[in-house]
Amino acid sequence: MTPALETHGLGRRYGSKWALRDCTLEIPRGSVTALVGPNGAGKTTLLRLAVGLARPSAGTVRVLGLEPRADAAELLPRIGFVAQEHPLFGSFTVAEMLRTGSKLNPTWDDEAARRRIAELDLPLDQKVKSLSGGQRAQVALTLALAKRPELLLLDEPVASLDPLARLEFLQSVLEVVSDGELTVVLSSHIVADLERVCDHLVILSVGRTQLAGSIEEILASHRLLTGPRDEAADVARTHEVLRESHVERQTTLLVRGGAHVYDSRWTVHELGLEEIVLAYLGQGSGRRRETVAS
Repeated sequence: MTPALETHGLGRRYGSKWALRDCTLEIPRGSVTALVGPNGAGKTTLLRLAVGLARPSAGTVRVLGLEPRADAAELLPRIGFVAQEHPLFGSFTVAEMLRTGSKLNPTWDDEAARRRIAELDLPLDQKVKSLSGGQRAQVALTLALAKRPELLLLDEPVASLDPLARLEFLQSVLEVVSDGELTVVLSSHIVADLERVCDHLVILSVGRTQLAGSIEEILASHRLLTGPRDEAADVARTHEVLRESHVERQTTLLVRGGAHVYDSRWTVHELGLEEIVLAYLGQGSGRRRETVAS
């Protein structure tokens, strides 16, 4: 099956600075993919390239098998996009925003949009500018979903929301995904939120892809090893070491893949997703933390 989003060597440069560079990844259809990275990692740039708001400086991007700019007329009705700033007309009422959406989108489902607004207990006659941040985010999500998209791209939609509003928004995403075969790409730097709803992960750092794959497989292939410091080199020969720390006689290694460690002097610990993400972000920035106590 054609991937929902596929890039090969994708890059975007602004002047002499690369916002995204050599990005290669594949997001399967039907997945809920977390796009993780610090501010400035290239997350927004990738999503803008995916919807055709920017042109690649290098490489290729295909969305639902199509080129975002060359095939815009065919592709855009099949994509829902919620930007971080939730760009809505503040002087419009909620009802006027829905009417605007219906006029701009040929696949608009007005019944579904109004039903969702009612479930959220949002008055149709209320001005957008008087809504809370969480409510505006929900209106923006409603506008995107009413298009009946095959792919929903969410660019840091919860970044400015309080914890309760973030939870409510993510629960809404889960409900939408459970109702159909929608593919979702959710960009954020709040890993704890993403782990609740996503089954795939893409880590971007300094404009490059650091890791991409199924969260289940990622958790299974990464381990924390604690053992004798003088044997650390042996482990490094069979595992990719992402992070290491040392005390006088003991070493702790966060590793990926490799062979089983048969030496009983090494203790194996399972890892959470956030710890794995932080290890890759540190590696992507050129830092592999090492502390030594003599």
